Amino acid sequence: MPIILDHQLREYIPHNATEFPITYFHDELVTLPDWAGPLHWHPDFEIATAECGVLDYQVGGQHIILEAGDSIFVNGNMLHGIKQVSGDVPDPMPNVVFSGTLVSPQTSTVYQKYIQPIAQCDSLPFVVFRRGNRLHDEINCLIKDIYRQMNEKAPCYELAVQRNINRIFEFISCNITVLPKAEATRIQINNQIRLQKMLSYIYENYAEPVTLDNIAKAADISRSEAGRCFHAYMGCSPIEALIQYRLQTAHRLLSERTQTLQQISYACGFNSVNYFSRQFKKRYGYAPGQSVDVGK
Repeated sequence: MPIILDHQLREYIPHNATEFPITYFHDELVTLPDWAGPLHWHPDFEIATAECGVLDYQVGGQHIILEAGDSIFVNGNMLHGIKQVSGDVPDPMPNVVFSGTLVSPQTSTVYQKYIQPIAQCDSLPFVVFRRGNRLHDEINCLIKDIYRQMNEKAPCYELAVQRNINRIFEFISCNITVLPKAEATRIQINNQIRLQKMLSYIYENYAEPVTLDNIAKAADISRSEAGRCFHAYMGCSPIEALIQYRLQTAHRLLSERTQTLQQISYACGFNSVNYFSRQFKKRYGYAPGQSVDVGK
């Protein structure tokens, strides 16, 4: 079964599931420090494309390099994150997040026969569609048209988007036995569940005092096991992940220019403005009091 956890990030997917359950995003990387986003997850499927830069798309414990023109389909409830690793300007990285009910209701034969088997396939966390691959050319054209339709919203665009999503699911369903698989062991699945629980705790409590014991307790594991999980998936300790998320949140609040430095410091869990400033400068190379428009 797929990994399913309740998490506040679900609320950030603004589409109306009872109307047209798909949302189009673009130019998100330009707003993110280092052109990178934190690991997160949601119950919906996701499709994203590298337009001009090289992207490191992490899904679970795997890192997939997307070059310009490459697209990726990410299965629902998969832990994933993104970082641009090459390029002089932030990649627009158009992407859509959508429910399988866009194709058909969950109770329908179509959903249960074609959507559900993909959603519940633990060995298919993602599918990559490479630019220049003859077998992938049609899919990449469909994806590009989805972005265009969602952006322009011309008459009947919903029908065009739904048609294209259907054809992508048709391709995956017809080729599911031959698509590259990423078989996950029970240990790997358990570790991802643990990490999601600990990240949930961090994302929900970063503004409060948080200790290593608190983070480990969220997954009901030891501090040493918590450390192993974070290092395996994020290459850092739980406390370092906490600080990174606090700093990312502070970076966003600074860009909004609605709070003082002291207010932002406290809102992000730093009890000392001086400590916050030192950590911020160490992470981003400039003081938080400077313009947040200072380069990448």
